[in-house]
Amino acid sequence: MDVTADTVVARAAQELGRQVDGLIADVEVCLREEVPDLWDDPGIGRMASRNITEHLVGALAGLAHGIDPDRIDPPAADADRARRLARHGTPVTAMLRAHRLAQAIVLDRLLAQLPRLTRDPGLIAAAARSLIAITTAYVDRTSQQGVVAFQRERDRRLRWRLAMVNEAGMRIGTTLDVARTTQELADLATEHFADLATVDLLDSALHGPDTPAQRPLALRRFARRPAGDPYDGTPRLHTYPQGSPPDRALTTGRPVRHHTDPPTDTPPTDTPPERRPPVHSTLVVPLCARGATLGVARFCRHRNPDRYDDEDLLLAQEIAARAAVAVDNARRYTHARATALSLQRSLLPPRTPPQSAVEVASRYLPAGGRAGVGGDWYDVIPLSGARVALVVGDVVGHGIHAAATMGRLRTAVRTLADIDLPPDELLTHLDDVVLRLSAEAAADPDREDTGDIGATCLYAVYDPVGRCCTLARAGHVLPAVTAADGTVALLDLPPGPPLGLGGLPFEAVEVELPEGSLLALYTDGLIEARDHDVETGLALLRETLARPADDLEATCDAVLSTLLPDRPDDDVALLLARTHVLGDGRVAGWDLEPDPAAVSRARSEVARQLADWGLDGLDFTAELVVSELVTNAIRYGTPPIGLRLIHDRGLLCEVSDAGSTTPHQRRARADDEGGRGLLLVARLAEHWGTRHARHGKTVWAQLDDSAGLPEPAFP
Repeated sequence: MDVTADTVVARAAQELGRQVDGLIADVEVCLREEVPDLWDDPGIGRMASRNITEHLVGALAGLAHGIDPDRIDPPAADADRARRLARHGTPVTAMLRAHRLAQAIVLDRLLAQLPRLTRDPGLIAAAARSLIAITTAYVDRTSQQGVVAFQRERDRRLRWRLAMVNEAGMRIGTTLDVARTTQELADLATEHFADLATVDLLDSALHGPDTPAQRPLALRRFARRPAGDPYDGTPRLHTYPQGSPPDRALTTGRPVRHHTDPPTDTPPTDTPPERRPPVHSTLVVPLCARGATLGVARFCRHRNPDRYDDEDLLLAQEIAARAAVAVDNARRYTHARATALSLQRSLLPPRTPPQSAVEVASRYLPAGGRAGVGGDWYDVIPLSGARVALVVGDVVGHGIHAAATMGRLRTAVRTLADIDLPPDELLTHLDDVVLRLSAEAAADPDREDTGDIGATCLYAVYDPVGRCCTLARAGHVLPAVTAADGTVALLDLPPGPPLGLGGLPFEAVEVELPEGSLLALYTDGLIEARDHDVETGLALLRETLARPADDLEATCDAVLSTLLPDRPDDDVALLLARTHVLGDGRVAGWDLEPDPAAVSRARSEVARQLADWGLDGLDFTAELVVSELVTNAIRYGTPPIGLRLIHDRGLLCEVSDAGSTTPHQRRARADDEGGRGLLLVARLAEHWGTRHARHGKTVWAQLDDSAGLPEPAFP
């Protein structure tokens, strides 16, 4: 049989097939030295060395069976290998170079066998040319198919990474809750590219944007997935060992990728060793936003056999960057909300002042959504004559500015209440205050929201002696009154414009409230909600107030639980007041003639009444105070003149006349015959003042009987 070049080539390929194991070892050694990119993952490098060599040898071995080399297609495993290399971030140039090096090694072995198969130099040369052409053509086709598969896999991974980043933008940061945001990050990671994900935040970052971190770095774990892991969800303090991957990531602000072989992991110090998962590949990515490091996220694999590559690290960084901004927004919102809430609670009355006119209970509930703390407030202000003022208001807007404006308005209301203005006049002055605040806000260049300040307010004054309540409102919701028989009705009050419009009048209404009536004042957040309209809210309020309860505190709780969801959309202020009456046994009054002789009669009546009430210890003080007040009314006032005593947490002495002149203290000179009366009243009384009515005025003095005041020593 004639020996041809093709026969020599086929025999050489057949001989090479018997030496494939040694050939694979040679290729592996060569690739390890010449293509180190393949050996970032030793398993991938060994797989590439074996597959490239076996496929090349197998294609040449087909020649021994008469298969035309041009009809030998690269096996599908070549494309699969290219895809796996692409998934592991291996450069395409490294893959092409590996093919050429393997070709060179295989070709060198083949050429070395030709002299043993024939002594004809011409056949040797022809066979060599054929082998070079066959291996080159096969490697070219294989490389081309690998490049196509490689690029397709890279494109697929790029599209997948972009889809993951887009999904992260939609799923992470749906709320302004730090724990929820970190959990959304962990959930997304474990669904797509991690078997275990943890998110730890620096404890210093949680206490405010400018809180410095201290060594060792203390963290709180806010999220961990999968859900079956022993982590119980409590953000306890823990630390990472110094020099560990999480510690390096936190210190340098750079991500860390590390692999362990055999699979081990270095979990935080709060995880029991017996419950640590067998992690073999980990990404540790710091959470950085606005120039600050907030914490660290760890993504681990123990079920997925693939190790994390550069593209996985890039994806983790992009997702962590989005999550860090969301976490920073949430922590800033939480800090601002806590500050505003602390400010508002400090401005609200910590406890209601002592008074006998009403029994009160109150609640303030901040908004639970993104709106944040608002400007709702309530107040209970004791007034002269045993009366009490009940106030509920609502500043438009939310946040620090709304809470601060609320505090200024509450202070203004208290100041205006101290001068005993009627409700409609008080709201008129308060409207002027809001207009001035709006002008100041508009002129402030550092304030972001320069819009007009708006507010609503309801101001009520209850008199337990006359059992009447005078109310006026400025755009506020109507109050509700529950009678002793359980009937609930909304008081029909003139609406009045909201505060801040200016120039429009307010109107007061006087209603009689029998003893035991329950007056409910509230803001619109109580009756407005996403799941029902205002009318439904009012119906629920009336139904709840009509149900009997043990006390007002229980009624407050019942109202809130019935009308509000767990996280209300707006602030809520609720003030309940049950009325009491000071009967004839605690009040005494006399009409006096505008004659100086009436002063003696007034002293006698006061002494007799104090004896009946058992207040003999105040006899001297009360007679002296009444004498001065009655004398001033006779001298400077206008008839008719009246004297009234009220026994309520002390003794209240009131002298009224029809004049409008307000008495003032002055310092009398040594040779003055008068001007010392009000000075004596101010010295003897705990409090004193003047209130004006539609017609006339009343001068009052409050005497304290709790400690049996001694008779004063006069100079």
